[in-house]
Amino acid sequence: MKTAKKLLDRQARKRRIRARATGTSVKPRLAVFKSLNEIYAQIIDDSAGKTLASTSSLKIKKGSKSERAAEVGKSIAEVAKAAKIENVVFDRGGFPYIGRIKILAEAARAAGLKF
Repeated sequence: MKTAKKLLDRQARKRRIRARATGTSVKPRLAVFKSLNEIYAQIIDDSAGKTLASTSSLKIKKGSKSERAAEVGKSIAEVAKAAKIENVVFDRGGFPYIGRIKILAEAARAAGLKF
């Protein structure tokens, strides 16, 4: 029951965030999702309904979860720069801005992504 409540609470937070954070072609949305073992990042243009870039920790097998989150942050920033994207809107997907979500965001910022 506790996990079901946590999921419902996260989905409510996600809806509130998505009501305000929408991606455009000028400033797309950086959406982050984390599962128990992996973390995923996508850059999405909501006006066109297209994913412009994506990466995940599935390809990275070494290091802790936090280290892999930092690698995903660097990787998504590099892919975004290759696609000529500098500014994004950060969508944490209803997850608290702590732990792996924060590490990914700070790594993406350090690699040159602005949000």
